[in-house]
Amino acid sequence: MLSVKVEQLLQDSMAGLELKLLAGRGGLSRSISVPRIQKPGLALTGYTEQVHPERVQVLGATELGYLQHLSDSVRRAGLENLVGLKPACIVITRSLAAPQDLPRLCEEKEVALLSSSLMSSVFIDRVTQYLEEQLAPSSSIHGVLMDVLGIGILLLGKSGIGKSEAALDLVMRGHRLVADDIVDIRRKPPGALFGSGSEIIKHHMEIRGLGIINIKDLFGISAVRDTKKIELVVELVEWREDEEYDRLGTEDLHYSILEVNIPHIRVPVRPGRNMTSIIEVAARNQLLKLRGHYSARDFQERLNRAIAQARPRDVPRDEAE
Repeated sequence: MLSVKVEQLLQDSMAGLELKLLAGRGGLSRSISVPRIQKPGLALTGYTEQVHPERVQVLGATELGYLQHLSDSVRRAGLENLVGLKPACIVITRSLAAPQDLPRLCEEKEVALLSSSLMSSVFIDRVTQYLEEQLAPSSSIHGVLMDVLGIGILLLGKSGIGKSEAALDLVMRGHRLVADDIVDIRRKPPGALFGSGSEIIKHHMEIRGLGIINIKDLFGISAVRDTKKIELVVELVEWREDEEYDRLGTEDLHYSILEVNIPHIRVPVRPGRNMTSIIEVAARNQLLKLRGHYSARDFQERLNRAIAQARPRDVPRDEAE
């Protein structure tokens, strides 16, 4: 099961959580396996049935205000109940002061007690997005990911078939490179796939005969992007005379990645075919489909109507005799 260490929340400045450690350093190695955040609420009164240990527990102004109105013994009992469940960590928002006894209990139970300067709603929104990103199912695939006219196109095909060369031509036409060779893919709710390049080879491309080139340096920042939703898979295959290829475009093929089906087309490669133009037109056609316009289906329906309405030509009687 995917998980995130509490220490990662504290150290990752890109998450924008503005956290600092108050107590319970021994709990930084605990794992968070669920992106949903929990506010203890009734757990502070003794009802702990719905408290989930694998979640981040958030104490805001409401919870702290409630604790301040309790007697020392009742407050201590409520905090002991919460910390005794050994949650992933406890976060106090708006840099509010920690309740009396809470730092000591967190040290004893090795539960990290963190403080954030953010308001509860802002912190919950940011940490949820961060955890959803980190805990999303992921995979890596050999291919090239391009942003063509706003459509994320994943180019697949065996090594040497021309994926990178086609991608380079697309970049020269003003489209954007996301990843070459290795595409890291994450599935995000409710079922979308987003691809990016690995940190080591990001913005680079391998062209046989040239070697490794930096697209960002050669063509500028507008020629690359860090991540893109995958909306179409274009598979480049070798042309075979004995194989039938879709000539009307009425077949609905899908390519499954991380249990998500992506529209899929197979494009045969042979000398004389302009693969870049075909990929660009495929992106335009996908844009039409996303708006509910299917050119191939419309043509097929018109053809079927024309066939159905056709009548045999009337034959003059003289010719019949």
